[in-house]
Amino acid sequence: MNNHTVSIAPKKLVIASRESPLAMWQALHIQSRLQALYPETIIEILGMTTTGDQILDTPLAKVGGKGLFVKELEMALADGRADLAVHSMKDVPMNLPEGFLMAATGEREDPRDAFVSNNFSSLENLPIGSVVGTSSLRRQSQLQARLPHLKIESLRGNLQTRLRKLDEGQYAAIILAAAGLIRLGLEARIRNAISPELSIPAVGQGALGIEINASRTDLLAILAPLNHADTQVCVEAERGMSRALAGSCTVPLGAYATCKADKIHITGFVASVDGTQMLVESISGSRNQAEALGKALADQLRAKGADKILALLD
Repeated sequence: MNNHTVSIAPKKLVIASRESPLAMWQALHIQSRLQALYPETIIEILGMTTTGDQILDTPLAKVGGKGLFVKELEMALADGRADLAVHSMKDVPMNLPEGFLMAATGEREDPRDAFVSNNFSSLENLPIGSVVGTSSLRRQSQLQARLPHLKIESLRGNLQTRLRKLDEGQYAAIILAAAGLIRLGLEARIRNAISPELSIPAVGQGALGIEINASRTDLLAILAPLNHADTQVCVEAERGMSRALAGSCTVPLGAYATCKADKIHITGFVASVDGTQMLVESISGSRNQAEALGKALADQLRAKGADKILALLD
């Protein structure tokens, strides 16, 4: 740890977080990591309800996308009520607003999508016409491409709400991020994890991001020990692809990067919502070129016709 020596530990740190159980787990996790590093520091969590938490009757893509989970937290950073905000990286817009920066990326949990069902063991076993719940166009397009006989319906709300809707029989199965279930101790609900080859994860899925006000450079050294270098470069590559394709909640795309030694391998896709058109490409390269690699992958997808698919989505 000596390469991260912080001369003066801060007297107090305030972490801004959404109030959903998963978001609070993430904030508490970062709180305990920081408390272990800086035992003298008072570390508090400021729980907030975001617009994304309030609008639950409409698919995210229709109400402004993922930034809805981040905006209120950024306001708390801007006006000094909080020092840092903890996010799921997959909820963070591809372009941070002026005046904010991502100070650290925490180690990734299982990045895969999870198949959750009370009566069926896998997607392949679902009868024709079965209703599958997901709030994500990315999951919907990949499911429809692979299993067009299933009926995909929107599923919003926090993790517990989604599981309750499944348990009430509204869906034959639902697809969730494995990471959230694992973090909340609900691993037993996962019937199986879907391999990234069959369901390419969301950009940044399973990784935590720590955002700060860009003027607070004093926090960079304090938060540096929480940064997981492999996760950071992989997420950077994924976000590089998504940014180059103008990725948001309204676009069915995904990317998943892994790294070994000094190399990154990244696979990405773009699809039409109904899954009838789907482009998948992969690329490998040097880890110190993570974002450029993501952009190069976007160019490969463009060369195959990604722009035509994206134009249909506007």
